[in-house]
Amino acid sequence: MVNKQFHLASRPQGQATTGNFRLVEAPVAALADGQVLVRHHYLSLDPYMRGRMSDAKSYAPPQPLDAVMIGGTAGEVVESRHPNFAAGDRVAGMGGWQQYSVVDGNARGGLRKVDVSRIPLSAYLGVVGMPGVTAWYGLMKICEAESGDTILVSAASGAVGSVVGQLAKAKGCRAIGIAGGAEKCAYVVDELGFDACIDYKVHADPKSLYRALKEATPSGIDGHFENVGGTILDAALARMNPFGRIALCGMISGYDGQAIPLSQPSLILTSRLRIEGFIVSEHMEVWPEALTELGTMVATGKLKYRESVAEGIESAPEAFLGLLKGKNFGKQLVKLT
Repeated sequence: MVNKQFHLASRPQGQATTGNFRLVEAPVAALADGQVLVRHHYLSLDPYMRGRMSDAKSYAPPQPLDAVMIGGTAGEVVESRHPNFAAGDRVAGMGGWQQYSVVDGNARGGLRKVDVSRIPLSAYLGVVGMPGVTAWYGLMKICEAESGDTILVSAASGAVGSVVGQLAKAKGCRAIGIAGGAEKCAYVVDELGFDACIDYKVHADPKSLYRALKEATPSGIDGHFENVGGTILDAALARMNPFGRIALCGMISGYDGQAIPLSQPSLILTSRLRIEGFIVSEHMEVWPEALTELGTMVATGKLKYRESVAEGIESAPEAFLGLLKGKNFGKQLVKLT
C-alpha cells in the first residue's frame, strides 16, 4: 500500500510558498502489536502550522525538515492490533499531511474514537475539535464572558472566531465580529447571529477602523478574542472598558515574520487590561467539558459552521497558503477520500 505524504522541504524566508513542501510516496509499514492503521478522510489546515514551519523559539518544537507535516486528521481504522480499536471505527488524531498513518493505540491523546451518528466526521477537526475548544477556552476562561458583556472577535468568519461569537450570544452577550469582505460579514451577522460585523477591507485605514468599531461598540468592549493582531488589536485596545480581558489566540498578521508593533501599549496600563496568550493543548483538563457542550450544540443545530474543502492530498499546500491570506470561508479542510 502506497502512502502519499507532504514533507517540509525548507523553511520559509518571509512568505511561505509551495516550494517549501515536497510530495513523497512511501509504503505503509506493517503493524506491530498495539498499533492502529488509519486511513484519513480529512486533513485539517490551521494557521498555527505556519509558526511551526519556522525554527524560531516558540511554545512548541519546530516542524522537522524532511518529515511529514504536522496536522489534525479524521478518518477510519483500516486495521488494528490494539484491543480498544477495531476496523471501521471513526477516529480523530494528529496523523499529519498524509493519506494513512500508523498510530500507537496506547499513546495518551493520540487517537480518539468519534461518534458520527449526529455529528459529521469533518466537524471533529473544526467546531467539535481543536478550533472549537480554542474558542470555548478563550471566551469562557480568559474573556470570562457573562450575560450583558460586549465581546469582540477578529477573523469572525473563521473556524475559531465563528464559534466564539455564537457561544457569546448563547451566554447573553453582545457579539461583534471583524472579517474581510461583505460576504463574510453578511454570513457572520445573518447566519451566525452576531450583532454586527466590521469589514476590515472597507476600513483599511486605522482611523476608519476605529470609527466603525466605536459605532458598533457604544458601551465599549468587555472581552476581546484576538486572532489577527496589528491594526485590529490597536483598534480593540482603544475601545476596551476598564478591566477588560483579551484572549490572545493568534497573530496571523505577522506569520510571515514581519513585526507587529502596538501603537498605544499604554492603554494596557491605563485601562488595567488583562491580556493572556494561550495554547489550548496545554489545557486538556477542559476538553471533555468543552467538547460535550460543543457537540451537543452542533447535534441540536444550535451551533452553525462552514467549511472550505480542497480535494485531494495534492491540493494541501495551495489551500494552506490561501488560508494564511484569508481565502478560506470557515474551517479549511482537505478531503482525502
